Amino acid sequence: MRRAVIAAVAAAALASALVAAPAATAAPASPAKATIAWGPCTDPTLVAAGAECGYLPVPLDYSKPNGEQVQLAVSRVKHKVADAQYQGVMLTNPGGPGGSGLLLATRGPRVPNHAGDAYDWIGFDPRGVGSSKPALSCDPNYMTYDRPEYVPVTPQLERTWLNRAKGYADACAKNNSRALLQNMKTTDTVKDMDSIRKALGQKQLNFYGYSYGTYLGQVYGTLFPQNVRRMVLDSTVDPRGVWYGDNLNQDVAFDVNIRIWFGWLAQHDDVYHLGKTQSAVQHLVNEQLLKLALHPAGGVIGSDELIDVIQQASYYQLRWTLLGDALSKFVNNGDVATMKSLFEAFGGLGDDNGYAVYLAVQCSDVQWPKSWNQWQADNWKTFAKAPYFTWQNAWFNAPCLYWPAKPGTPTKVDGHGVQSVLMIDETLDAATPFPGSLEVRSRFPGASLISEPGGTSHAITPRGNACVDNKIADYLATGALPARKPGRTADVECAPLPQPTPPAPAPAAAAKADTQGLVSGRFAG
Repeated sequence: MRRAVIAAVAAAALASALVAAPAATAAPASPAKATIAWGPCTDPTLVAAGAECGYLPVPLDYSKPNGEQVQLAVSRVKHKVADAQYQGVMLTNPGGPGGSGLLLATRGPRVPNHAGDAYDWIGFDPRGVGSSKPALSCDPNYMTYDRPEYVPVTPQLERTWLNRAKGYADACAKNNSRALLQNMKTTDTVKDMDSIRKALGQKQLNFYGYSYGTYLGQVYGTLFPQNVRRMVLDSTVDPRGVWYGDNLNQDVAFDVNIRIWFGWLAQHDDVYHLGKTQSAVQHLVNEQLLKLALHPAGGVIGSDELIDVIQQASYYQLRWTLLGDALSKFVNNGDVATMKSLFEAFGGLGDDNGYAVYLAVQCSDVQWPKSWNQWQADNWKTFAKAPYFTWQNAWFNAPCLYWPAKPGTPTKVDGHGVQSVLMIDETLDAATPFPGSLEVRSRFPGASLISEPGGTSHAITPRGNACVDNKIADYLATGALPARKPGRTADVECAPLPQPTPPAPAPAAAAKADTQGLVSGRFAG
């Protein structure tokens, strides 16, 4: 969710140059007849996959279909089977909100048994994101080094953060079209998804959504149930908490997972030398946070930056070794450079677009509490259970107190009209806690849920877990779903991938390469 959108978008940092310029054609007079002018892509990953890229004009405000248009950047990797075996388009979304989705057009080959070959895989940058035009930006220097300490232990710190949050919201109002900010809701993107369907000449969509992308799928299935063929939802947003409650819930789940990682580090103390017990590692990390709050390492890595980096361990087990190596070098060898490179890769430095879109969607989807007193009380209450990430998350969302666009009312998710959905979630997924998957399953009678008991990773399928990946492949090939069980439960269980075994310490250069393998959003978001 919160930092996952930053990490995911880092993998698509070339978004501004992904789409060939000639494809950006003028909007047609009739939006219903809009098409995508396909041309070459410029991103090397898309080029290597044989993708084509283009723009689709859609209404800025769907209540004014012939009014101002925005341009959606779209990518496509076409099916690799005979036309007789073609199964339609697979629209994708990586989460966020704010994640660039163009590279997801290359995801088909990851599905086992060539089951993805029967689809045209479609990636797109949602409105305001990346290569879509216009792209939102508010304050590119907001996610800088050595920020004020997250935990507001003094009234001055609290006021400093509130002023920062208001300043960011004000910058968004100043530097972007008010009309665009007013039309950045989930329902706007869902209507864009249906515009993509129409432009591709498809009666129905297949959809693969991660994290916040699962909420897009829920709302699309509610508003356009007749247009859904098959849908895969990986790491499902709980529609009951959109968005204030969901953020508080994930604070607690992130703390659970960081402690699990501390225990894993302790098991491998011969490699990392950070403590022989979970409590010893936790004590050492706490000492580091206090020390950095007073004296940032190298003048750049304060307590906030360390929190932002190690939070990735709460998202993805596959980053445990990279993060363990960096923390060990930082604590035992004074290696600031490696930690700095990880903050630059994961912490949002330079990715103002992803953060701006995240807020533009979440702050306008629903009315957040107007009273800071309520935020203050709720976050201190949550902090008592989850001290590592509660205030980090609160300040990340605090611009919603001052957001310049009028909030809407969330769609009441109802999936009774959708015939077929495959859901996947690890039961200790922190960004989208598992109860959300159970809730959405209850609202979609045509859904089956695969759970991975004890797994702590978020939104990464297909990722080499044969039990899960083969069921995804069977579903995409034939529409076969695991038999649905009665009650509020998963329908089938797969063991999660085993916890990693530490290799030799990884070089710092691995940080940016590591971001290429993950797609998710803050609910990733």
